[in-house]
Amino acid sequence: MTRTTCSPEELKTLFLFEKLGDDQLQTLCENGHVEWIEPGPVYAEGDPATCFYVLIEGEMVMSKLSGGEDIEISRTSQSGVYSGAWQAYLGDRASQTYPASARVLVPSRFFVLDADVFGTLVRDWFPMAVHLLEGLFFGNQNSRQIVDQRERLLALGSLSAGLTHELNNPAAAAVRATSSLRDRVSHMRRKLGVIASGVYDHDTIATLIRLQEEAAELVAKAPTLTPMEAADREDELGEWFDERQISGGWDLAPSFVQAGIDVGWLNKVSAGVDNDEILESAIRWLNYTIETELLMNEIADSTTRVSTLVDAAKQYSQMDRAPYQRADLRELLDSTLVMLGRKIGGSVTIVKEYDPSLPAIPMYAAELNQVWTNLIDNAVASMEGVGTLTIRTRRDGEQALIEVGDTGPGIPEDIRTRIFEPFFTTKPVGQGTGLGLDISWRIVVKKHRGSLRVESQPGQTVFQVRIPIEPRVEEAPVAETTDTIAE
Repeated sequence: MTRTTCSPEELKTLFLFEKLGDDQLQTLCENGHVEWIEPGPVYAEGDPATCFYVLIEGEMVMSKLSGGEDIEISRTSQSGVYSGAWQAYLGDRASQTYPASARVLVPSRFFVLDADVFGTLVRDWFPMAVHLLEGLFFGNQNSRQIVDQRERLLALGSLSAGLTHELNNPAAAAVRATSSLRDRVSHMRRKLGVIASGVYDHDTIATLIRLQEEAAELVAKAPTLTPMEAADREDELGEWFDERQISGGWDLAPSFVQAGIDVGWLNKVSAGVDNDEILESAIRWLNYTIETELLMNEIADSTTRVSTLVDAAKQYSQMDRAPYQRADLRELLDSTLVMLGRKIGGSVTIVKEYDPSLPAIPMYAAELNQVWTNLIDNAVASMEGVGTLTIRTRRDGEQALIEVGDTGPGIPEDIRTRIFEPFFTTKPVGQGTGLGLDISWRIVVKKHRGSLRVESQPGQTVFQVRIPIEPRVEEAPVAETTDTIAE
């Protein structure tokens, strides 16, 4: 870099300064300088914005990071175009970092002004313009925040409806099972009254109690049968009950089959009692035991399901946790899958391939959950509720790679570059705002200094999220800006 003399007359030839007075041009020259820059980088995206640059002669290129790649967004050789710390007049209210990268292609000459000086001069010379620009900048920022918040609320409303439905099912099952259990316990009390009346001798009572304990153990270890296997066993037990003239035997058979009881075990029961009358009474006594155990299992399963859903909701919302924390990606992804369970449905096969060696990483966990929600929701929608959803995590150098894949029709190449644009959507009117991927991109790229990209072909679409495992600087969210070469 070589500095040369600044000339007020030359500055006046640049469209940016052509309306300034002689005193203002002189002030610019006194506070700034002209600099020759050889081909190569001028400044990099994300670095502190220290200087305001105006091209006098040469050629420059602006670029931004997108999906881990440096994408050219503008190229010009027009004198007077400016870039760099052009937001310095906003002071601490906006991010004072370079929102894009700049490089020159040929030896180029710039007028360079310190960022703080530029900000002070703009505020002093153009107070009305500064107010207008502030209104535009912060108005757009506030509008984006309001729209983002509405998008989040819409997603939260959808998740809440699904969670309510998911909670209602096991809760209702527990209520029904409790009511049925109360009825079975009532029958058992009456049966105990009959036993206490002396109908059964001591040995028979001892046998019934032993069989009762065995039946309870069988329920706890009952195998899972296919519908065909269960139907065959019910037929066998029904015939066994008929042969021994046990009334309503076909109604008893399903409970015994569900408990894992077969004809062989019933033969043991028959051998342990004296006559057919006592056998039927013993069978019904055992049926109350079996139904009671099955109902208690149902209540336990239902309450466990409710507890699991509540835990998933707490994990998903990161309730009572710091916004920025070390978190396990597997726990976040699993909680999101639970929250979206109803929307995913039973016709989507979920394949989870988690790298167990991936450590907990610093992140805004609740916001990344929103990213997983958007990606999974889009994947399920693209498959129209039928297909395979693959969630994969692994280490990729110094980054954690999270992939969400689907077996849908793919994203057409002509719109693939637009899917991260705000308000762009392929969903029918009223079914999508077009902000899900835009918000996801900003959470991943802006807030976590990661990348979000997509690879797609018919039958296979994969969104890839990369998050630094150990970020260089754990910093608060920064204001979002768009840097281009201004003309």
